[in-house]
Amino acid sequence: MLQFLEPTGEIYEGQFGSFTVDRSDRLSVVVYRGGIVLSAVALVSGTLLWFLLGTASLTLLGLLYGLFCLGLGLSLFTIHIYLKPLHRALQLCWGIGCLGSVWVATHSSTPFLQSLYDRPEALLLSGWVFVALTGIFFKEAFCFNRWETKFLTFLLPLLLGGHWLNLLPAPLEGGLLGAWCMLMLIFALRKLIQPIPPDLGDKSVFEYLAQQS
Repeated sequence: MLQFLEPTGEIYEGQFGSFTVDRSDRLSVVVYRGGIVLSAVALVSGTLLWFLLGTASLTLLGLLYGLFCLGLGLSLFTIHIYLKPLHRALQLCWGIGCLGSVWVATHSSTPFLQSLYDRPEALLLSGWVFVALTGIFFKEAFCFNRWETKFLTFLLPLLLGGHWLNLLPAPLEGGLLGAWCMLMLIFALRKLIQPIPPDLGDKSVFEYLAQQS
């Protein structure tokens, strides 16, 4: 892992000049991808537990939801996005969603995820976490033209919005949840084998925007 983080010394040509990828750049990408993997593993593990154990798994599902949010937070604080207001907006959505989730969990007589399922209006508090995740999917689809993130950009709002409005039958919700798990796992695995520099973007643009501000 330490060798993986070592800079290669390669010089890249950006829009506003040349740049290199140093150790801290590589570490930020590793953390970003690690957060995505953590969120994906938590999501898939939780979904499998739910289908296998049902309500008996609710307590453990709450812990996995916490890991899901932690992974997403790590990714949001290390992701490279040229538009700083958009970056801050996604981080804000994550923060609001995490605080909303804590409020729902501490003001409900039932386990957290059971409360979310039984009371779709609770998504108005916790659902901002998934808005932030959709932002990551959109960014990846726009920057890398990834087919799985294109589907996820529309699938996630469809699933959560449909549940919130009580428009989706339970079998369809289960199918969409399974598709979310499969596509996010594909996304996470593909990120692991992607070269480091593309996730950094054009460092000369970031430097130029910093000077302008």
